Amino acid sequence: MKKFINDPDSFVDEVIEGILAVHSDALRAASPDNRAIVRADAPIASQVGIVTGGGSGHLPVFLGYVGQGLCTGVAIGNVFSSPSSDQVLAATRESNGGAGVLFVYGNYGGDVLNFDDAAELAEEEGITVRTVLVADDVTSAPANRRDDRRGVAGLAFAYKVAGAAAAQGATLDEVAEAVEHLNANMGSMGVGLSPTILPAAGEPTFTLDEGEMEIGIGIHGERGVRRGPLDPADSIADELFATISDDLGLRSGDSIAVLVNGLGATPLEELYILARRVSQRCNAGGIILERTYVGEYATSLEMAGASLTVVRLDDRLRHLLAQPASSPFVGAML
Repeated sequence: MKKFINDPDSFVDEVIEGILAVHSDALRAASPDNRAIVRADAPIASQVGIVTGGGSGHLPVFLGYVGQGLCTGVAIGNVFSSPSSDQVLAATRESNGGAGVLFVYGNYGGDVLNFDDAAELAEEEGITVRTVLVADDVTSAPANRRDDRRGVAGLAFAYKVAGAAAAQGATLDEVAEAVEHLNANMGSMGVGLSPTILPAAGEPTFTLDEGEMEIGIGIHGERGVRRGPLDPADSIADELFATISDDLGLRSGDSIAVLVNGLGATPLEELYILARRVSQRCNAGGIILERTYVGEYATSLEMAGASLTVVRLDDRLRHLLAQPASSPFVGAML
């Protein structure tokens, strides 16, 4: 294992120290341990605050989406570990501009537990909180248990929709409903080519044989739906797109937005090969590809692989995704 680290146990704290040192004009700490961070101008008066959070190791998720037209605050856990309820509460306090706070994060058990605890504590302090869990990984649960699915790269779209609705003056219930509407029209699926290595452990989170891939893998290396020999890029893109399309019930004439996401160690050139094939599939099937995003939007340290996210667009989602948004990590985004 070769990594630019000092003490593995200090990895996350040193990452955050670096981020705050470099981006002090845009971000500030909201807790003594720096594990809660908010926009430098937070809270925004009379505007719904958007708070997210989760384990480290996924940049730009979660911390990278604190910015204009995106999230107001974030709570940061250790690598692949949930932030504490105190850290979530600190981010919530500093994100509350008087219109309530929406929690938007991935559907993982530890996160749910600690965010729910923080919501109860915030309510005791007079802060109204709503929660929407992002659950876009189509392979993690069947369609009839959509609410049980994991949240993966679709988080990027969720932050954009929530942040845009809040910036336009929507109420807390309206912002929450906008993200729920997105959830119902979004699906993601990933493929892994090599594992990630946790800094504190120094060992891979899973193993793949030489020349092997895993279809349907989770963002932490959760087991996918099948393993097999590495297929050509077009075959992989076909499988991902077909599975998501079937799940969403896409038909000729539908309009979509697509995110081709690198998991941390896949060259941008290879992501564009996948994007090219998705475009070809849309053209062949009469599906209107309105927006395509290619890059690293939700990673897993140095895992090699990619994921595909598809959003079926209507006028409402089209409008929200068109609004300006930016953060120190993703620039002018989506």
